[in-house]
Amino acid sequence: MLLITGAAGFIGGNFVHHWFESSSEPVVVLDKLTYAGNAATIAAFLKPGHCELVQGDIGDRALVARLLNEHAPRALLHFAAESHVDRSIHGPGEFVQTNLVGTFGLLEEVRAYWTELSGEKRDSFRLLHVSTDEVYGSLSDTDPAFTETTPYSPNSPYSATKAGSDHLVRAYHHTYGIPTLTTNCSNNYGPYHFPEKLIPLMILNALDGKPLPVYGDGKNIRDWLYVRDHCEAIRQVLERGRPGETYNVGGKNEIRNIDVVTTICRKLDALRPRATGKYEDLITYVTDRPGHDRRYAIDPSKIEREIGWQPTETFASGIEKTVRWYLENDEWIAGVRSGAYRQWIQTQYGHESRGPGV
Repeated sequence: MLLITGAAGFIGGNFVHHWFESSSEPVVVLDKLTYAGNAATIAAFLKPGHCELVQGDIGDRALVARLLNEHAPRALLHFAAESHVDRSIHGPGEFVQTNLVGTFGLLEEVRAYWTELSGEKRDSFRLLHVSTDEVYGSLSDTDPAFTETTPYSPNSPYSATKAGSDHLVRAYHHTYGIPTLTTNCSNNYGPYHFPEKLIPLMILNALDGKPLPVYGDGKNIRDWLYVRDHCEAIRQVLERGRPGETYNVGGKNEIRNIDVVTTICRKLDALRPRATGKYEDLITYVTDRPGHDRRYAIDPSKIEREIGWQPTETFASGIEKTVRWYLENDEWIAGVRSGAYRQWIQTQYGHESRGPGV
């Protein structure tokens, strides 16, 4: 079985869906169920012996130790993280606690568990740590894409804490021999994405007739990766990755933020037209956020060469699926648009006139 942290969130939740499409191997999910964790995302799979959800903090070392010893997983997949850059600017302490201190505690308990294993169980165990391309910093328009050997240069509290967690994972492999794997992905998008992030925020604001806030000049570039392609990459790295190695996972879709927003508007024009005007009429340029990285781009040559993975979705096909999903899943959307969520949106994008977190 697998023990998966943070799998009631966006990427982890999609991984659970993806996993059970091709496997009956059971999983146990450890998730704190904070604002972005939603049990409804994986509710269809929850039943004893198949997919079990344990509400708890990765920083609760006694709980992590109990789950490891009770379930004896062959692998631990570590998705759990505070991930929103804007939130990290407003409140970096939670990011340090979860991403850095929490990962340290998790590694310590994995070390204690793995040390007691023997034979094939010890040799085959894996800890897969899911990270981000933001640890590498920012690129100019002409810089080559990030590779696994690009020096770390994080520019936000979020990316700094993820960089720290990457370094801890690397150190625990080299110092203690724990068979770790690290993946650094580009910007994900797709179903079940919490609506503070760029793509779901634009879709939902547009449908509500609200302004579509775009930071600065809108020309910041991201490499967009459809979340199910990312999940398949993780599955393949888990099975075929070399312990101690890092694999960059990118979608080969470098697109300016403003072009992402206009693409969404045009999809909505076709699928659910406004009574008057176009959705693009709602686009509003707002004050840029502090330290906004200009460009991210991933070179996925290593994972293609060693693992054989490649993305299957173009941005055109992936964004079509994503927009349709948000149009067809009102119940899930209503469930996450709680009072706490609305308060955050007002604080972040209301009187301060700030845009989405990319």
